[in-house]
Amino acid sequence: MADSDQELARDLGFLEAYTLGLGTMIGAGIFVLPGIVADSAGPASMISFVIGGVVALLAALSLSELATGMPKAGGSYYYVNHALGSFFGTIVGWGMWAGLMFATAFYMLGFGQYLLDQPSDALAVILAGLVMASLLVAINYRGVKETGSLQNVIVILLVGLIIVFILVGLLAINPDLLDPFVREGEGWPVVAATAGTVFVTFIGFEVIATSAEEIEDPGRNLPLSMIAAVVTPTILYVLVMLVSTGTLPVPELAASDVPVADVAAEAAGQFGALALGEYTLEFATVGSILMIAGAVLATISSANASILSAARVNFAMGRDKILTNWLNKIHDEYRTPYRAILATGAVILALIASPLPIDTLADVASFMFLITYALVHAAVVVLRRADPDEYDPDFRIPSALYPVVPFVGFLACIGVMLQMATVVQAIGLGIVLVGVLWYRFYAKEQAISTTLIGEAVAPQTPEAVEGDAYRVVVPVSNPETERPLLKYAAASAAGEDVAGELVAVNVIEVPPQTSPAQIEFEEERVDRQRQLLDTARDVAEDLDVSIRTRAIVGRSAGDTLLNVVDEEDADHILLGWAGERRRRDVIFGSTIDPLLERAPCDVTLVKDPTESPDDIVTLAGTGPNASTSARRAGELHRAFPDSTLTLLNVQPEPDEEAEIDPDDVGHETIEDVADEALLRDDEYQSRVVVADEIQDTLVGAVAEYDAVVVGATGTSTVAQALYGSIPQRIVTESDGTVIMARGEQRTPRTFRQAIIQRLERS
Repeated sequence: MADSDQELARDLGFLEAYTLGLGTMIGAGIFVLPGIVADSAGPASMISFVIGGVVALLAALSLSELATGMPKAGGSYYYVNHALGSFFGTIVGWGMWAGLMFATAFYMLGFGQYLLDQPSDALAVILAGLVMASLLVAINYRGVKETGSLQNVIVILLVGLIIVFILVGLLAINPDLLDPFVREGEGWPVVAATAGTVFVTFIGFEVIATSAEEIEDPGRNLPLSMIAAVVTPTILYVLVMLVSTGTLPVPELAASDVPVADVAAEAAGQFGALALGEYTLEFATVGSILMIAGAVLATISSANASILSAARVNFAMGRDKILTNWLNKIHDEYRTPYRAILATGAVILALIASPLPIDTLADVASFMFLITYALVHAAVVVLRRADPDEYDPDFRIPSALYPVVPFVGFLACIGVMLQMATVVQAIGLGIVLVGVLWYRFYAKEQAISTTLIGEAVAPQTPEAVEGDAYRVVVPVSNPETERPLLKYAAASAAGEDVAGELVAVNVIEVPPQTSPAQIEFEEERVDRQRQLLDTARDVAEDLDVSIRTRAIVGRSAGDTLLNVVDEEDADHILLGWAGERRRRDVIFGSTIDPLLERAPCDVTLVKDPTESPDDIVTLAGTGPNASTSARRAGELHRAFPDSTLTLLNVQPEPDEEAEIDPDDVGHETIEDVADEALLRDDEYQSRVVVADEIQDTLVGAVAEYDAVVVGATGTSTVAQALYGSIPQRIVTESDGTVIMARGEQRTPRTFRQAIIQRLERS
């Protein structure tokens, strides 16, 4: 038996990680920047997006290696701090935090522009940005879990809008507007400088690296998802700039407060109008309104993601004592790092209200991340040359591309920074100076000393029982029911011919606003988790059964447990249940529903488990899980030899003309169920009851026993299986222990599941 280290749930596949990164990049920049960058570099500004994409792609490769070698919250800050030391870590930490706040202020002014169709320095635009930023800070302070689902919907809508915009816009391009492509007298240096401005649209892909601990098969899925999340928006951005500069003259585009909306109006206007009775639908108006709506959604989505990321950087710096842990205090009710969110929000509001132009806000954000990624490339080289034993990333930059990728990536970051405006360089270097001074007068004495690799890279999973084993997963969350649940699970494991093993799991759920790794600051919840798993090991020792424990932090307990079942190749999952039904969104609860619907192994729910059942009864009918419930009842009976086991069958009263004896039918059914459950004749008593009212009779009969085992009825979803069924009545009306069993099921894959699996394997 072994202790368990806390782990994060690995519940993100390639598609989930890809959409996570894409969601942070298909955002405000594509709507706000076209006017700004067209004014700077004209039609060649699309090349600026290509340069930005290439710089981001090189950074993604280096980040992929570091993230799979050091999968910890904090992203680039953590990698640089633990590879190059706390001096550079402090610079990057302050830089990332500042960059995300400058980016959020940029997004919020863009929000106001599109909402009001006024310049970014207009008072109304600033007020709109302040109000929306305050609302987002409040939402993240409170920890609304639904923001994740909303983000996915927004991403899908935005990608669809942009694709339609491109397809329609390509038909309206005037080639004459693209000539000259590069402005005479200004040349390519301006294009390179503009690449610095557009880089703000690429900073979001790092969210994938910060989620490395939660990604399945990170050696494959992490680099693929990061590369895809960079390449996709790069292509879209280039096409948007092609359409924008080929549809409207550059001066007109630069003067617009809602550039993409104006381009959409011009492009859609080629289709004229549609008469609908007394009304006329102008396609130009429709195009403009749709893009304004998209811009509003995009700016809100990007700002929300940046606020989340900024709070996580605070956490990582606090963990390494570079910042005070005062910022990492978790709210007692909302479970969010509320102080970090409030501090971040206060600076964002100040930046929105500041006199800095909108393009300068974007440039400074880009500048800070270019510094960060330059040091990320350096960190890869340092770790490769030092080659510490602990550094063994699942993904390494291919030998054919190393050291070319980090070397060229480093120079590219520096090169773009050198081309940026003097005022941007001054502000950026000022932030760096703040980091240097903070290190000199605070962090140098406080920061945790790190080696090249720092602390342990990742927890080791305790070794499983060698050879074949019958593995029972037992989620533990309630100290009052933990011991009997483990006894029931041990009874199930002991009933097999092969060695039995229990896997006790405790899952701590955290909202999207909180980094899963931030759970270490919630001492009460962590202590409770540790106590539960310590108790599980003690119980297993008393029962003389092998056990492993897993402490996991995840977004959804149900989905996390499904992953555990898959990782452990479990034969059975047994968990407690309060016996409640919920008619909104879920039936049994968000933890149990996914398991009943999708777990391929046996599933057993236990309501009010007793430590020592005396009289056990199981319903022996013709339902699909009757033999499974009888098998569970037999296992329980063998574990408690002083108990009695009854197989109960209820038959309807026969018609007067019927020649069948219902009692014989009942006993025959019981024998069939017992045979399937591998019960010996001397292990159980048969009981057949004949009555007109089947449900009422069954419910009344099982009330005589202190433990009832029933099989889940139905063949498809949880709703079909259990709403209004006999098992549900027994659960609702019984005062004793009720065990509901469902056998192994291998459901056919849906089309969506098949596509996802195909993409993940390709």
